[in-house]
Amino acid sequence: MTQLFSFFLLLGGLSSVLALTPDSFTTFKDQAGYHTNVAPGLSSLSSLGVVGSDCPQPPALHPRKNYRLNNWLNRLYGSERFKRNTYKTIGDAIKIPTETYDDMGPVGKDHRWEVFDELHEFLEDRFERLYSELFVTKVNDYGLVFHWQGYDKSLQPILLTAHQDVVPVDTATIDEWKEEPFSGRYDGTWIWGRGSCDDKTSLIAIMIAMEELLDVGFTPKRTIVLASGFDEEIGGKAGAGQIAHYLEDEYGQDGFAMLVDEGPGFFTLTGPNLIVAEPGTAEKGNTDIVIEVSTPGGHSSVPPEHTSIGILSSAVVAIESTPHTPELLRDGTPFATYQCIAEHVPNVPDYFRKLVKRTNEDDEALNQLKQVLLDLDPARNSAMLGTTQAVTLIGGGIKVNALPESASAVVNHRIGQHSSVAGVREHLTEVLRPVAAAFDLTLDAFGVQEATGSSGALSIKTAFGSFLEPSPVTPTRSSGPYAILSGTIKAVLEGSKVHPSNDVVVAPLLALGNTDTRYYWNLTKHIFRYSHFGSKDFYNGAHTVNEAVRAEAVVEHVRFMTTLILNLDEASI
Repeated sequence: MTQLFSFFLLLGGLSSVLALTPDSFTTFKDQAGYHTNVAPGLSSLSSLGVVGSDCPQPPALHPRKNYRLNNWLNRLYGSERFKRNTYKTIGDAIKIPTETYDDMGPVGKDHRWEVFDELHEFLEDRFERLYSELFVTKVNDYGLVFHWQGYDKSLQPILLTAHQDVVPVDTATIDEWKEEPFSGRYDGTWIWGRGSCDDKTSLIAIMIAMEELLDVGFTPKRTIVLASGFDEEIGGKAGAGQIAHYLEDEYGQDGFAMLVDEGPGFFTLTGPNLIVAEPGTAEKGNTDIVIEVSTPGGHSSVPPEHTSIGILSSAVVAIESTPHTPELLRDGTPFATYQCIAEHVPNVPDYFRKLVKRTNEDDEALNQLKQVLLDLDPARNSAMLGTTQAVTLIGGGIKVNALPESASAVVNHRIGQHSSVAGVREHLTEVLRPVAAAFDLTLDAFGVQEATGSSGALSIKTAFGSFLEPSPVTPTRSSGPYAILSGTIKAVLEGSKVHPSNDVVVAPLLALGNTDTRYYWNLTKHIFRYSHFGSKDFYNGAHTVNEAVRAEAVVEHVRFMTTLILNLDEASI
């Protein structure tokens, strides 16, 4: 997963909001007029969201029964010895190139999976106590599931997840890396290498937190399960896809209190020195659609008016000229996100804040807000509010003097919360029906013959068997799992020397990419996609050259996982 893609997307969108001027709203001005441009100061943040709040903010949540244990571990995590050991563990894990490729064969038949044997040997050696004291299961050879049995069986377990695989390094870019792609080197600030941002650091941080809790004699009341897939970067079917069946057999449908996987993180607004953390509470769906044009072949010296490639080009133009309509829905995650931003970010313009407030009951205001967002940043906010489409692959022709008998293009769709796979298919069929008619082609749309023609055929079908509906939306009530996660985020950030701030706001976010959680929908209704890293904790982001993580941020992630485990162990959910 492009781990912080949707997170940085909103950060850019928020920057646009903060840059608003009164002129930006001239066509949407409230009849009563806007009386002030003064934003509430930081001192008023604690009162925001208490009475009639659209985005309640739970207080920082610290362990109570285990507060001494938590404090002791926090002191341990600040020691140089602990930091050095943690950095070395992360670096050693990065050195093992667990790359997965789109054309991987089945586990046991494709030798490229065997690198995971090396990773597992490393984990068993480094985390000997986890392997000896917890019940460890391997699913489909390389899927790892650690069960830490709690003593109160009336409490639902929690599920923590992270994946072992990384995207391949393009050999053509190796000279562009400051350090070797799998060096795992700590240079005093950064830990370098593929997987440092996505997602080995998260896996190791969880394991370190669990190991340290074991070392100090912590006995969980609530069962803790750590599940780690090994092919998330290529869809997750062999890893999380199989682990999900195993966990459902073991714990049943809705058998977990909550799940935390990789996802967006947090960023700091330097003006008010405010941190905004954004756990992903939903994901867009996705589907890849292949458009194929077939026409008679022949010699290029006697060409028809339009070849299959030319017709395909017309189809692509039609698709790109007819985008899906963005929607801002009151029950959608983007609506909840902007409510939180408007209510709790001090330097949001007052007129924007008022407009957002009006949208709760005013349909016209809701449409105005949607248009304002789209005008501010069309690409970013169209991605947040609607279904996107991108032509990403194209092919056709085998020889320069031979008419191409077929040409095809693949269109990647990220499906908005208001839509569905069926909605995407219906939209494409409507868009391409006139193209088929114009070129006298038989139109086959997802196995249904829509029209007949005499000059060839145009087919629309799912590519790679790839489709996923938009995810269920995690409840964001002011109590329950979301409040525990939010309170934990606040507690860890408010006590952080690495990320100091005056205040912390937590807002739900729609993740634009998909994680292994796509397979876990049956296990719990409370799925959170959150990685405890800030926007400045990654050197160059994931899936690209010079992937590196700020070393001190890794320790903060361990602190977060430790506090979350202890808080959940004391909760009554």
